[in-house]
Amino acid sequence: MQNIKIKGFLSKYTTFVTFVFLIFVLAVLTGGRALTWDSVKTLIIAEAVRALASLGVGMIIITKGIDLSIGYVVCLTASVAASFAQIPGYETAIYHGHSFHLVVPVLAGILAGGLFGLFNGVLVAYGKLPPFIATLGTMSIARGVQLLYTNAAIVSSLTPEFKTIAQKSFGPASFQIPYLGVYVVIITFIIWVLLRHTKQGTNFYAIGGNAQAARVSGINVERDLLCVYFYAGLLYGAAGVLLASRLALANALTANGMELDAIAAVTVGGVSQNGGVGTVWGMIIGIFTMGLINYGMSFLAINSFYQYLVKGAIIIIAVFFDMKKYAKRA
Repeated sequence: MQNIKIKGFLSKYTTFVTFVFLIFVLAVLTGGRALTWDSVKTLIIAEAVRALASLGVGMIIITKGIDLSIGYVVCLTASVAASFAQIPGYETAIYHGHSFHLVVPVLAGILAGGLFGLFNGVLVAYGKLPPFIATLGTMSIARGVQLLYTNAAIVSSLTPEFKTIAQKSFGPASFQIPYLGVYVVIITFIIWVLLRHTKQGTNFYAIGGNAQAARVSGINVERDLLCVYFYAGLLYGAAGVLLASRLALANALTANGMELDAIAAVTVGGVSQNGGVGTVWGMIIGIFTMGLINYGMSFLAINSFYQYLVKGAIIIIAVFFDMKKYAKRA
């Protein structure tokens, strides 16, 4: 009986147990040095932008969809936001000689992401294209738009006010809390309320579980699919704004490969590729589990190239066990 309880606990809280185990291993290997507040702060800053993108694609996967356009959409939104935040006197500024209020680059980046999210939603919900194909196409479109918009140049020399958005921290000197961490907490709470305490959030789970049954029960499947891709696009836009602010620039390589990081994180966090299963808190733990692996390997001076091998292996393993669990339930 005790073994059954332990197995049940491990099955239910696999993500959390894995996260705690990794923390323990990293603490042992580094003598606790990797878990000082400065190290934790570095991890939060590194994963904050990916957290927003992951929350977006996590919602999409709950509806049994996928989004491959994340990296290039974030790249585009970062470039758009940065272009409106350049110092007016900068010789090669996209809007040379024009000064914009801080609100403009923030809204421009978020809206650009929202528009691409709407485009994805229209293709999937009303165009009836498979999400894989639809977002593969928009990935290329976002890439092309970014290159045309910036002329493949680096968008730099951003105003100090814009850089403050993601580069600053607050609190006592010994316990500085990064603004980025606060943004993640606020947005995570909003997504949690959406998924767990609204009718539309319930609809997302129902669509992922069985779209046809959801439609029969009166759910407007097309409308809700359009909404979930739109919400994800807004999150990608916010991620792009914060990334441009943190890096103080944007270029064609910004957010390169973020789609892999985001999909891996939410998969590790328990969001089922079969749809209809997943929690916001699981997504967040998955995000920081992946971040902890990357950070731990860097801290231990392991060649960064191995990180790609680890990410790929984690995705395969997580999906494999997810499919086995799903098959048992069926």
